Amino acid sequence: QVQLVESGGGLVQAGGSLRLACAASGSISSINTMGWYRQAPGKQREMVATITRRGDTNYVESVKGRFTISRDNSKNTVYLQMNSLKPEDTAVYYCNVITYVGMDYWGLGTLVTVSS
Repeated sequence: QVQLVESGGGLVQAGGSLRLACAASGSISSINTMGWYRQAPGKQREMVATITRRGDTNYVESVKGRFTISRDNSKNTVYLQMNSLKPEDTAVYYCNVITYVGMDYWGLGTLVTVSS
């Protein structure tokens, strides 16, 4: 089992920045990929960014050049630095991890609101 606790959401004006963090605990040695997903009101959940244990990253096209995902394996934490935020980035952001055997776990989510 893996437990995830997210932090760092909030209200920011368009053009501003926020940094999300997600700390993992439990069977942390089994974690391969860590990532962030988001779900806006009335929309399906979408992948925002992922990062493997060795550092390979993947981003949804709409955040490339603005968001940066990173992880600190010594702290079992994944971060999402969000710059140049837009109102369309408003969503609940969820942390996700996938283990080497394909199990995935989700955090409870943190709300990011970008005002215009």
